[in-house]
Amino acid sequence: MIVGLISDTHGLLRESALRALRGCELILHAGDVGDAAILEALGKLAPVVAVRGNVDTVAWAEVLLVTAVANAGSKKIYMLHDVHQLAVNPVASGYSIVVSGHSHKPGQMERDGVLYINPGSAGPRRFNLPITVARLDLERQTWQAEFVDVSQT
Repeated sequence: MIVGLISDTHGLLRESALRALRGCELILHAGDVGDAAILEALGKLAPVVAVRGNVDTVAWAEVLLVTAVANAGSKKIYMLHDVHQLAVNPVASGYSIVVSGHSHKPGQMERDGVLYINPGSAGPRRFNLPITVARLDLERQTWQAEFVDVSQT
């Protein structure tokens, strides 16, 4: 199962991001969506689970939860926008993966058997940070997110 990870679109969904997420069986948006049309467009590719980010303050975004759990096969994935607001113990709660956004910095790390992933920002460029989404193949023995540069439209 390939899971697509995207965050911090801030109202901009690039065609290159859609291309990078094609073929994913599930798409997780880690907040700061910025426009409901983004979730609709992603939903044409695969089922979408999204959380609310700090810029998602208008009426349409009220339906988004601050945290969410996505089930990907037998794996439980915990989602929130800002990992610094993580208020659960992922190990004790049975989560295999934690997905967050907010920092606009793509990265991943493993701690206590839990993979923490930030797909980076797919929206407007901020500072000199890359513009990325990520793909995660849950069939691989050792999980490694593949970060995809989507700065080209």
